[in-house]
Amino acid sequence: MDESIRSTRRCVKKTLKKGGIMSNAIKELTITKEIDAPIEKVWKAWTDPKIIQQWWGPDGVTNPICEFDATPGGKLHIEMLAGEELGELKGSRWPMKGVVTEIEKPTKLIFTSTAFEDEDGKTNLENLVTVTFSQNGDKTKMIIHIEVTKATEKTKMALKGMDMGWNQQINKLEKMLAQK
Repeated sequence: MDESIRSTRRCVKKTLKKGGIMSNAIKELTITKEIDAPIEKVWKAWTDPKIIQQWWGPDGVTNPICEFDATPGGKLHIEMLAGEELGELKGSRWPMKGVVTEIEKPTKLIFTSTAFEDEDGKTNLENLVTVTFSQNGDKTKMIIHIEVTKATEKTKMALKGMDMGWNQQINKLEKMLAQK
């Protein structure tokens, strides 16, 4: 893992209840990263769908669909597409949806995300994502906190890869910002 990324995670009680839904099963991941870019540029990278589309998702993933309405109550819809690098997963699509719940430009962004819908439209994974930004000289300190608020057995593998996926995603963001 990149030494400039500090990740922490906390797993609390994983108690399965009726229907396979984890009750009080909170997995949290916090990533702290200092980005070599001004706060306005980092903020825009998190709130402009054309820019989000360039970096969202782990390595080997592109985003053919990327909608992000960065206003309170605004909807988000991102569909990740697995590329060749992911071997037998190539062509797999992983849509996620959510709602922006709070914005304090350019210091705070909070949104929900849902993924892994069943055939009947029920989600199997729900997260609350809080991103805070602060200017630190010419750099921006970014703290991303992801809290899993719902997870079923169907998302076990996604939860195992959550740390790696988010860290790869943030590395992609940093590389993209360094090029611009």
